[in-house]
Amino acid sequence: MKIDYWLEKWASNQISFHQVQENPFLLKYWTRLLPQQDEKVLVPLCGKSEDLVWLASRHQEVYGVEVSEIAVRALFAENFYTPLVTRVDSSHELYQFDELNLYRGDFFTAPLPAVDLIYDRAAMVVISPEERQQYAERLLALLKTGGRILLISAHYEHSDEFEGIFPVQQSDLERLFPHCRIACLSESVLLGSEETEFESGGFPDGDVWLIEKN
Repeated sequence: MKIDYWLEKWASNQISFHQVQENPFLLKYWTRLLPQQDEKVLVPLCGKSEDLVWLASRHQEVYGVEVSEIAVRALFAENFYTPLVTRVDSSHELYQFDELNLYRGDFFTAPLPAVDLIYDRAAMVVISPEERQQYAERLLALLKTGGRILLISAHYEHSDEFEGIFPVQQSDLERLFPHCRIACLSESVLLGSEETEFESGGFPDGDVWLIEKN
Protein backbone atom coordinates (compact mmCIF):
# COMPACT_ATOMS: atom_id res chain seq x y z
CA MET A 1 0.00 0.00 0.00
CA LYS A 2 1.30 3.46 -0.91
CA ILE A 3 1.03 4.99 2.57
CA ASP A 4 2.56 8.33 1.60
CA TYR A 5 0.17 8.55 -1.36
CA TRP A 6 -2.90 8.17 0.87
CA LEU A 7 -1.53 10.47 3.59
CA GLU A 8 -1.06 13.14 0.95
CA LYS A 9 -4.62 12.58 -0.29
CA TRP A 10 -6.00 13.25 3.18
CA ALA A 11 -3.64 16.18 3.80
CA SER A 12 -4.71 17.89 0.57
CA ASN A 13 -8.39 16.93 1.05
CA GLN A 14 -8.39 15.00 -2.22
CA ILE A 15 -10.75 12.37 -0.86
CA SER A 16 -13.06 11.63 -3.77
CA PHE A 17 -12.80 7.99 -2.66
CA HIS A 18 -14.70 8.79 0.55
CA GLN A 19 -18.38 7.78 0.63
CA VAL A 20 -20.51 10.42 2.32
CA GLN A 21 -23.20 7.92 3.39
CA GLU A 22 -23.29 4.32 4.51
CA ASN A 23 -22.38 1.97 1.70
CA PRO A 24 -25.63 0.60 0.25
CA PHE A 25 -24.04 -2.80 -0.39
CA LEU A 26 -23.18 -2.99 3.31
CA LEU A 27 -26.81 -2.24 4.17
CA LYS A 28 -28.05 -4.81 1.66
CA TYR A 29 -25.67 -7.70 2.31
CA TRP A 30 -24.47 -7.45 5.92
CA THR A 31 -27.26 -9.78 7.07
CA ARG A 32 -25.84 -12.48 4.77
CA LEU A 33 -23.05 -12.86 7.33
CA LEU A 34 -25.66 -13.78 9.98
CA PRO A 35 -24.06 -11.23 12.32
CA GLN A 36 -24.65 -11.34 16.07
CA GLN A 37 -24.59 -8.24 18.26
CA ASP A 38 -21.80 -9.59 20.49
CA GLU A 39 -19.53 -10.50 17.56
CA LYS A 40 -16.48 -8.26 17.14
CA VAL A 41 -16.15 -6.42 13.82
CA LEU A 42 -12.99 -5.20 12.09
CA VAL A 43 -12.87 -2.54 9.35
CA PRO A 44 -9.36 -2.30 7.84
CA LEU A 45 -8.18 0.92 6.17
CA CYS A 46 -11.40 2.54 7.33
CA GLY A 47 -10.81 6.23 6.62
CA LYS A 48 -13.63 8.26 8.17
CA SER A 49 -16.32 5.95 6.80
CA GLU A 50 -19.87 6.37 8.06
CA ASP A 51 -20.05 2.58 7.82
CA LEU A 52 -18.24 2.49 11.16
CA VAL A 53 -21.06 4.36 12.86
CA TRP A 54 -23.66 2.09 11.29
CA LEU A 55 -21.81 -1.02 12.41
CA ALA A 56 -21.31 0.37 15.92
CA SER A 57 -25.08 0.79 16.23
CA ARG A 58 -25.44 -2.97 15.68
CA HIS A 59 -22.39 -4.47 17.41
CA GLN A 60 -20.87 -4.14 20.85
CA GLU A 61 -17.28 -3.81 19.61
CA VAL A 62 -16.18 -2.35 16.28
CA TYR A 63 -12.49 -1.93 15.44
CA GLY A 64 -11.08 0.17 12.65
CA VAL A 65 -7.56 0.91 11.48
CA GLU A 66 -6.54 4.01 9.55
CA VAL A 67 -3.09 5.42 8.90
CA SER A 68 -4.24 9.06 8.57
CA GLU A 69 -4.71 11.01 11.78
CA ILE A 70 -6.72 13.56 9.79
CA ALA A 71 -9.25 10.89 8.82
CA VAL A 72 -9.54 9.46 12.33
CA ARG A 73 -10.07 12.84 13.97
CA ALA A 74 -12.56 13.85 11.27
CA LEU A 75 -14.70 10.77 11.90
CA PHE A 76 -15.18 11.63 15.56
CA ALA A 77 -15.53 15.38 15.00
CA GLU A 78 -18.12 15.02 12.23
CA ASN A 79 -20.23 12.74 14.42
CA PHE A 80 -19.81 14.98 17.49
CA TYR A 81 -18.02 12.22 19.41
CA THR A 82 -15.34 13.00 21.98
CA PRO A 83 -13.05 9.96 22.03
CA LEU A 84 -10.65 8.77 24.68
CA VAL A 85 -7.21 8.84 23.02
CA THR A 86 -4.50 6.49 24.26
CA ARG A 87 -0.94 6.33 23.01
CA VAL A 88 -0.36 2.59 22.51
CA ASP A 89 3.25 2.75 21.31
CA SER A 90 5.45 4.93 19.12
CA SER A 91 3.49 3.96 16.00
CA HIS A 92 -0.14 3.64 17.16
CA GLU A 93 -2.85 5.57 18.97
CA LEU A 94 -6.22 4.18 20.04
CA TYR A 95 -9.35 6.35 19.79
CA GLN A 96 -12.34 5.00 21.74
CA PHE A 97 -15.94 6.11 21.99
CA ASP A 98 -18.61 3.69 23.18
CA GLU A 99 -18.53 0.73 20.74
CA LEU A 100 -15.97 2.33 18.42
CA ASN A 101 -12.26 1.52 18.72
CA LEU A 102 -10.06 3.09 16.04
CA TYR A 103 -6.33 2.54 15.76
CA ARG A 104 -4.37 5.28 14.04
CA GLY A 105 -1.38 3.58 12.47
CA ASP A 106 -0.27 0.78 10.18
CA PHE A 107 -2.83 -2.00 9.71
CA PHE A 108 -0.11 -4.64 9.55
CA THR A 109 1.22 -3.82 13.02
CA ALA A 110 -1.79 -2.48 14.96
CA PRO A 111 -2.42 -4.54 18.16
CA LEU A 112 -5.86 -5.78 17.13
CA PRO A 113 -7.87 -8.51 18.88
CA ALA A 114 -9.29 -11.59 17.19
CA VAL A 115 -12.61 -10.77 15.51
CA ASP A 116 -15.66 -12.61 14.20
CA LEU A 117 -16.51 -10.36 11.25
CA ILE A 118 -14.50 -8.25 8.82
CA TYR A 119 -15.86 -5.55 6.53
CA ASP A 120 -13.52 -4.71 3.65
CA ARG A 121 -14.92 -1.98 1.46
CA ALA A 122 -12.29 -1.00 -1.13
CA ALA A 123 -9.48 -1.87 1.29
CA MET A 124 -7.96 -4.79 -0.59
CA VAL A 125 -8.06 -2.80 -3.84
CA VAL A 126 -5.59 -0.25 -2.45
CA ILE A 127 -3.16 -2.99 -1.44
CA SER A 128 -0.56 -3.51 -4.15
CA PRO A 129 -0.46 -7.00 -5.69
CA GLU A 130 2.97 -7.51 -4.10
CA GLU A 131 1.50 -7.01 -0.60
CA ARG A 132 -1.80 -8.80 -1.06
CA GLN A 133 -0.60 -12.12 0.31
CA GLN A 134 0.58 -10.40 3.49
CA TYR A 135 -2.72 -8.53 3.76
CA ALA A 136 -4.82 -11.70 3.34
CA GLU A 137 -2.68 -13.55 5.88
CA ARG A 138 -3.18 -10.69 8.33
CA LEU A 139 -6.96 -10.85 7.86
CA LEU A 140 -7.05 -14.59 8.37
CA ALA A 141 -4.80 -14.37 11.43
CA LEU A 142 -7.24 -11.93 13.04
CA LEU A 143 -10.39 -13.78 11.95
CA LYS A 144 -11.68 -16.52 14.22
CA THR A 145 -12.55 -19.94 12.82
CA GLY A 146 -16.06 -19.66 11.44
CA GLY A 147 -15.59 -15.92 10.93
CA ARG A 148 -16.89 -14.12 7.87
CA ILE A 149 -15.65 -11.35 5.60
CA LEU A 150 -17.83 -9.05 3.52
CA LEU A 151 -15.55 -7.72 0.78
CA ILE A 152 -16.64 -5.04 -1.67
CA SER A 153 -14.24 -4.36 -4.51
CA ALA A 154 -14.13 -1.24 -6.68
CA HIS A 155 -14.28 -0.59 -10.40
CA TYR A 156 -10.81 0.02 -11.76
CA GLU A 157 -10.30 3.01 -14.02
CA HIS A 158 -7.08 4.25 -15.60
CA SER A 159 -6.96 7.84 -14.38
CA ASP A 160 -5.06 9.95 -11.86
CA GLU A 161 -8.05 9.77 -9.52
CA PHE A 162 -7.82 5.98 -9.38
CA GLU A 163 -4.03 5.70 -9.47
CA GLY A 164 -3.85 4.04 -6.07
CA ILE A 165 -6.25 1.13 -6.64
CA PHE A 166 -5.71 -2.30 -8.15
CA PRO A 167 -8.39 -4.66 -9.49
CA VAL A 168 -9.47 -7.76 -7.55
CA GLN A 169 -10.62 -10.85 -9.43
CA GLN A 170 -12.21 -14.07 -8.18
CA SER A 171 -8.99 -15.91 -9.01
CA ASP A 172 -7.12 -13.54 -6.68
CA LEU A 173 -9.47 -14.31 -3.80
CA GLU A 174 -9.28 -18.06 -4.40
CA ARG A 175 -5.48 -17.86 -4.27
CA LEU A 176 -5.36 -15.58 -1.22
CA PHE A 177 -8.01 -17.45 0.80
CA PRO A 178 -7.36 -21.08 -0.24
CA HIS A 179 -9.13 -22.79 2.68
CA CYS A 180 -12.16 -20.52 2.77
CA ARG A 181 -15.61 -20.69 1.27
CA ILE A 182 -16.01 -17.88 -1.25
CA ALA A 183 -19.32 -16.74 -2.73
CA CYS A 184 -20.08 -13.83 -5.04
CA LEU A 185 -23.13 -11.98 -3.76
CA SER A 186 -23.26 -9.35 -6.48
CA GLU A 187 -21.34 -8.77 -9.67
CA SER A 188 -20.49 -5.26 -10.81
CA VAL A 189 -22.61 -3.85 -13.61
CA LEU A 190 -22.32 -0.98 -16.04
CA LEU A 191 -23.58 2.46 -15.13
CA GLY A 192 -27.15 2.98 -16.20
CA SER A 193 -28.38 -0.33 -14.84
CA GLU A 194 -30.65 -0.80 -11.84
CA GLU A 195 -27.65 -1.15 -9.52
CA THR A 196 -26.71 2.53 -9.95
CA GLU A 197 -29.00 3.25 -7.01
CA PHE A 198 -26.24 1.76 -4.86
CA GLU A 199 -23.88 4.70 -5.25
CA SER A 200 -23.06 7.00 -2.37
CA GLY A 201 -19.93 8.67 -3.66
CA GLY A 202 -16.35 7.43 -3.60
CA PHE A 203 -14.90 4.75 -5.84
CA PRO A 204 -17.64 3.05 -7.90
CA ASP A 205 -18.40 -0.21 -6.14
CA GLY A 206 -17.50 -3.48 -7.85
CA ASP A 207 -18.21 -7.08 -6.92
CA VAL A 208 -19.45 -8.11 -3.48
CA TRP A 209 -17.99 -11.24 -1.89
CA LEU A 210 -18.72 -13.33 1.18
CA ILE A 211 -15.65 -15.19 2.48
CA GLU A 212 -16.02 -17.72 5.29
CA LYS A 213 -13.08 -19.12 7.24
CA ASN A 214 -13.42 -22.86 7.71
